[in-house]
Amino acid sequence: MLDQNRLTIAFASLRAADKKTVLPFITAGYPDLDTTIDLLAAFRRQGVRVCELGIPFSDPVADGPVIQASYTEVLGRGLTGSEIFQAVAEYRRREAAACAADGLPSLALMAMVSYSIIFRHGPENYLAQAAAAGIDALIVPDLPLEESAALTPQAQERGLCNILLVSPMTPPPRRLQIAKASRGFLYYISVAGITGERKRLPEETIQAVADLRRQVDIPICIGFGISSPQTVAQVCSVADGAIVGSAIVHRIADAAKAGAGHDELVARVADFVGELLAPLR
Repeated sequence: MLDQNRLTIAFASLRAADKKTVLPFITAGYPDLDTTIDLLAAFRRQGVRVCELGIPFSDPVADGPVIQASYTEVLGRGLTGSEIFQAVAEYRRREAAACAADGLPSLALMAMVSYSIIFRHGPENYLAQAAAAGIDALIVPDLPLEESAALTPQAQERGLCNILLVSPMTPPPRRLQIAKASRGFLYYISVAGITGERKRLPEETIQAVADLRRQVDIPICIGFGISSPQTVAQVCSVADGAIVGSAIVHRIADAAKAGAGHDELVARVADFVGELLAPLR
């Protein structure tokens, strides 16, 4: 079923065109769900093919202070997972009309979600809701390789990719195991520690991804620390995509604190994503 998945289609078309991409991360519902929907639409118009939605959770595994603060604000308003899925479904409804009008491809959506949330709702129920809403993939950062073995086939049955993660601390043989078990792409964490903006990534990470790239065919995307066109270019010299989270959420927070209106906030953040994409055009 994954041959019809928007994520696998996006990376297949990018690879065929010999292109790389930026994968923006935004917190679902931050500062509100209307903004989330409009940011997704604006990213698609900028040429983004894949976007990551953070599902707010009270005890995130590796998110730095910027993303944690956004989660806290959303949870404080009582936003529910069902409301997030309703917003995704509304985005898909609007997107269908937009794609027909502008001819641009659909946006693949990944949910970064703690397994605690999936477990509480029941895996079958959660996966069914995610697929029905229009989610294409899951990233479950607190689910190790061995425990993902049960979730991956359940996800595939519903047309969802289960994306696995490796870090600089993962031994090379295990990196290879994880890469072969991942679906959609492999998420390579650039540095040990939490998310956050950095001026440059370790050369050891770039070399490690280059080495792994020669051993596996699955797309590899690097996340953590990417915050500028320069770091995007550095990452995409070896990887298929650069995942940018804290730098984007930071700009959303700054615009909101500065009193920017809805349209201005969306425009500012979309322009920043356009800047990140510039080295790859």
